[in-house]
Amino acid sequence: MKKETIKELFFITSGTFINAIGWTLFLIPWKIVGGGLSGIGTMIYYVTGIPVGISYLLMNIVLLYAAMKIIGKSFGFKTIYGIASSSFFITFLQGYFHSPIIYDEFLSTVIGGILLGTGIGIVFLAGGTTGGTEIIVMIINKYKNVSPGRTMFLFDIIIIGSSIFIFGSFEKIIYGYVTMAIAGYATDLVLEGRKSSVQLFVFSESYGYIADEITKTLGRGVTVIQGTGWYTKENKNIILTIIKRKELPIVLKIIKKHDKNAFISMSSAAGVFGQGFEKLKV
Repeated sequence: MKKETIKELFFITSGTFINAIGWTLFLIPWKIVGGGLSGIGTMIYYVTGIPVGISYLLMNIVLLYAAMKIIGKSFGFKTIYGIASSSFFITFLQGYFHSPIIYDEFLSTVIGGILLGTGIGIVFLAGGTTGGTEIIVMIINKYKNVSPGRTMFLFDIIIIGSSIFIFGSFEKIIYGYVTMAIAGYATDLVLEGRKSSVQLFVFSESYGYIADEITKTLGRGVTVIQGTGWYTKENKNIILTIIKRKELPIVLKIIKKHDKNAFISMSSAAGVFGQGFEKLKV
């Protein structure tokens, strides 16, 4: 098995475990129906007694064939693993936790939503999904630049609203919507944190050394712009480069290595498309 595949499976496992904790320790005991098939599974559990993990697995099997046809076999493999992992963790944890661990319904809603969104975001980063509405979101996100968290929230409105027929409580519906809003926001934070980029302007007499090392070390493009310092009326060469936020410490060390007195202007880039960054989807 390739190293990259092992890494992806590790992230999918971690994400599904975090997601399962959110469901079994904070939401299911309070009868809070979040979105997706896990939400439907929660309603089935309180009507029939079938564990959420089992019904969740059975419902997801129906979606696998379509997912593999549309996304591809690799997506299908990671989806199968994500669904199996989610089903296992939810079933296992639900077997041990039958009552709320925090006797505050609103606090449980907030914590559960954060864990759900964080777990799903981690799974998405690995190119996987936990099944259900997440599959639909992944398909849409393949062709369009949409917010995964917000799109998932829209799909889940109907599922959450349908809980009125099971529990007869509008309060549970409100808590369900709060859960998914928080989960959607947490998902976006995880995904955008990975995608976020930084634009740097570097003013230094050692611009050539700095530009060369940035290119060789990170493989990032560097543009040298000619400018004039208006106070001194001297010509200046300015480095312009855009890098991933996680690469920033490396670049700052490179700059410091060649010029401790370099002047640096840094700003966040809301969106960067092209080689080495995100693909433009229209």
